[in-house]
Amino acid sequence: MIKRFTLALAIVFYFLAVVPTHQPVSAKDTWTSVRSKNFFLVGNANEKEIRQVAVKLEQFRDVFSRLFPGMAFTSPVPTTVIVFKSDSSYKPFKPVADGKTVAVAGYFQPGRDVNYITLTTENRGEDSFTTIFHEYVHLLVNNTLGRTNVPAWFNEGIAEYYSTFKIEDDRKVYLGNLISHHLELLRTTQLLPLDKLFAVDYYSLERNKHDARGLFYAQSWALMHYLVQGNEGKRLPQLGAFVTLLRQNTPMETAFRQAFQTDYAGMQKELKDYIQRSSYRGQIATFEKKLEFDSEMKAAPISEAEAQAYLGDLLHHIHRPNDAKTRLEQALALDPKLAMAHASLGMVLMEQKKIPEARAHLEQAVAENSGNYLLHYYYAFALSREVMTEGQPVYGVPAETAKKMRAELRKAIELKPDFPESYHLLAFVNLVTGEELDESIAMIRRAVSLSPGSEEFLFVLAQLYMRKQEYEVARNVVVPLAANGADPQIKANAQSLLASISSIQEQMTRFRADTGERGSPDKPVLRELVVTPDQAETVKDVDPSSHLREALRKPAAGETQVGGILVRIECDARGITFVVKNGAQLLRLKAASFEQVDITTYSADIAGEITCGPRKPVNVVVCYVAKTDARTKTNGTIRSLEFVPKDFVLKR
Repeated sequence: MIKRFTLALAIVFYFLAVVPTHQPVSAKDTWTSVRSKNFFLVGNANEKEIRQVAVKLEQFRDVFSRLFPGMAFTSPVPTTVIVFKSDSSYKPFKPVADGKTVAVAGYFQPGRDVNYITLTTENRGEDSFTTIFHEYVHLLVNNTLGRTNVPAWFNEGIAEYYSTFKIEDDRKVYLGNLISHHLELLRTTQLLPLDKLFAVDYYSLERNKHDARGLFYAQSWALMHYLVQGNEGKRLPQLGAFVTLLRQNTPMETAFRQAFQTDYAGMQKELKDYIQRSSYRGQIATFEKKLEFDSEMKAAPISEAEAQAYLGDLLHHIHRPNDAKTRLEQALALDPKLAMAHASLGMVLMEQKKIPEARAHLEQAVAENSGNYLLHYYYAFALSREVMTEGQPVYGVPAETAKKMRAELRKAIELKPDFPESYHLLAFVNLVTGEELDESIAMIRRAVSLSPGSEEFLFVLAQLYMRKQEYEVARNVVVPLAANGADPQIKANAQSLLASISSIQEQMTRFRADTGERGSPDKPVLRELVVTPDQAETVKDVDPSSHLREALRKPAAGETQVGGILVRIECDARGITFVVKNGAQLLRLKAASFEQVDITTYSADIAGEITCGPRKPVNVVVCYVAKTDARTKTNGTIRSLEFVPKDFVLKR
């Protein structure tokens, strides 16, 4: 992986291994769509039932938004709800784990392009909405407050609190109902000290054992329950103040003391007393006016082809590509010009590395419906995947590809200015190519304003500032990701970027100290060095390569380190060969893949692709294990490749 000035920002998908189930939906089903203010619903349930689901979701969203009246809760990514008439028709679209269908009454599947909610209206004594409400709260909190701005206990506690939402007669709302398994666990287990509870971040939460996670969720729920309802409601305004302080980057312990006017120990005692009371109960709120949304809704029938397309796209989003492909091909057999089916099938094929086929379907989708912003975004995304490797760093985008991507993304932005992923991908393209950096910073900030919880967006922003050599600004952006990042890959990349920033700033500080330079701490100034005769004796002892030599990777035992010129990179079925000219010698150094080589750049001139084939000669330092292989005609195995400035001297 390239570090420092490199662009390790490949967009990554993570796939689940599943067993395909090709079970068709009955052609006799009647499919209906209902559009409400914040949701788009499709289903084979009857229209009345679909409308009831829409009303309940809108009511929940409305009630939750009243918790912090001064905040506008947003969801820039659209949410599609699929409502099945029975559990049997729902079963083929439930999640699969270890080859078995997971027994769920409903689920929420987030996505970068669309979120999916699925459930059945068939009453089997299960509450379809508990998990859906929990996950939808996360969506609203992350999009509005920003996931890195709120601690894990707050996010999980408030999601659990609202997961028990009930409403009667469209006016009487029940919140914070008892979750018996949480309360039982809390009454039989010693509570975590609040400093330990608050120290749990999203990254560590995912890696905790089941029992530890159970206590974390239970105690977070109880604490949120107390802050919202306890002490006669006096803590609720303080909870809002706490959130405001966190959004202002106030350290959590300081924000806690200021907002709640107590310390962790004091709150721990209050929480313990609250849990042990027998009067522990939920909250009932009755509104003067009914929370009615049905009159705002529009219903329409949809074709069997459209139904199959929605089902196929759902399967694509729950990481079941083979099942998705079957559904989408059925949709196109029924309607060969259905743009949404072409688009979704194109994305499935792209994941399966069938790039030419994927591109053809996406091009046809755009041709059939050029007014749909998602189709332009999908096409640009597919173009990006032609020059990117899943989960790997991105080193460049060909000029023609970048031009096409920009055109598609600008069209997507024109059609849907509040869809953040279009800004994200466009800024990313410019980051890779090094073009329009100021405009890209404005674009990614627009994306962040639309979806503050996106760690990906913030990481791109940090690297844009890094590319501009505004290191201190980049540091301020990346520090929260390095400390609290929930995505393991982004957190690791953020930590690496932070280390690179620190290294660069340390080298700049030492350089200024050595040369007596006075200037901006963030931007090195390149200037001509004028040497007077009486300075010559001093200047001749200055070694401009000394600091970089200290930063280079140190050769491990058994490795040889040499400087030279990278001439070309050869690739074949046996692996990769780096051809480096070292004086009169031509070294051929092998590697199984790019991932096996520690690649770093210290040269601002290196911004192109790291690809196979001839290259413009560039100065490098390599470490390798020397071992001649007559079969592959190589001199050894390369361990690291570091790009250095032309005037760099490895050994003085």
